[in-house]
Amino acid sequence: MSDVLSVRGLKRSFKQAGVVIDVLRGVDLHVGAGEIVALLGPSGSGKSTLLQAVGLLEGGFEGSIQIAGEEVATLDDGDRTRVRRDALGFVYQFHHLLPDFNAIENVVLPQLVRGATRAEAEERAESLLGALGLAERLTHRPSKLSGGEQQRVAVARALANRPTLVLADEPTGNLDEATADIVFAEFLRLVREEGSAALVATHNERIAAKMDRVLRLHDGVLT
Repeated sequence: MSDVLSVRGLKRSFKQAGVVIDVLRGVDLHVGAGEIVALLGPSGSGKSTLLQAVGLLEGGFEGSIQIAGEEVATLDDGDRTRVRRDALGFVYQFHHLLPDFNAIENVVLPQLVRGATRAEAEERAESLLGALGLAERLTHRPSKLSGGEQQRVAVARALANRPTLVLADEPTGNLDEATADIVFAEFLRLVREEGSAALVATHNERIAAKMDRVLRLHDGVLT
């Protein structure tokens, strides 16, 4: 199985009140094609920092990051944007949907940015949202959707451009337990059906156990 993500020697430090804080201290990890990996650790362990680095959302780190065989750590801003658009999908704890657009429009927009026609984008969005049980909610704006429905739209948006790798940061952390279980089961099913790989940060042992493999981040080091 080829690696979709390969990280070697990743380090990230912050200076606070004149003191250097090492958040990531030489992280090595890999995610294979089609593999769903849990990144487990308590709050403050560096999970979000690691995802932000892998997702090319933050600079200032040392080390190597390869996505689908391409070294991305040293890319310029234009190429980093290309990789985020073409190879990555993101799901956050808070859905970050565009409030003035309805469910289908939120899933259509990233496809239009990538160059899809509106007809292609709408067909893809309807298919994804339908697979997540939202066929009757396509024209509802986020304010008219429940928390679980909003997060389902966020999952559909993340998968809209058929990413090689999905990065999810506590994707059900803002939901009650029952809703979280349902939404996460749908997330896993759809990611597998789409053939994407995923790296999912969580502090929930029960959710982590549902994935293919569990990595534990403690004091900036993976075990």
